[in-house]
Amino acid sequence: MTNETAFVKELTHGKGRERAFAKLLDLYQERLYWHIRKLVITHENADDVLQNTFLRVYKSLPKFKQQSSLHTWMFRIAYNESLRFLEKNSKQKNVSIDDVNTTYLNSLESDVFFDSRETQLKLHRILSELSNREREIFQMKYFDDLTFKDIEVIINVKESTIKSSYYKTVGYIEKNILSVQLSSKTRV
Repeated sequence: MTNETAFVKELTHGKGRERAFAKLLDLYQERLYWHIRKLVITHENADDVLQNTFLRVYKSLPKFKQQSSLHTWMFRIAYNESLRFLEKNSKQKNVSIDDVNTTYLNSLESDVFFDSRETQLKLHRILSELSNREREIFQMKYFDDLTFKDIEVIINVKESTIKSSYYKTVGYIEKNILSVQLSSKTRV
């Protein structure tokens, strides 16, 4: 965004606030959806979390201090809303985080919105073997194209730790992707 300060002012003051927020939705809705989707897995859950994210963004805009970019601030809200959703769901269903990891790949394979080319399935099979934190960092950097600094702000972990995790994950993927076996039902 060329003049973010002016845009934030539009979002927080005056008559044009609703129009500016509609513009914000147009600019960020799809990117935030896919960021959330990678965390909560299903389309329905991602839609719910996205709606909660934009409600929180709308309510919190007057308090936005511009210490980070608007983009990074919204990704952090989306990330936190996703974690709230996952925590609430795991408590309601009495499901452990390990169970969430186990269902990660199964949910993707059965999802009609997921493009299941063989290489992507192999990548996601490897990602399903990672811890939640490793997978989140990799997805934010690789799929969302966020900077390490942005990820640091979003998940509140030191940049050096994020870099270490990301490059360790990349190495693990490179080492193992060719040896991943897919069942015959998951091949395209």
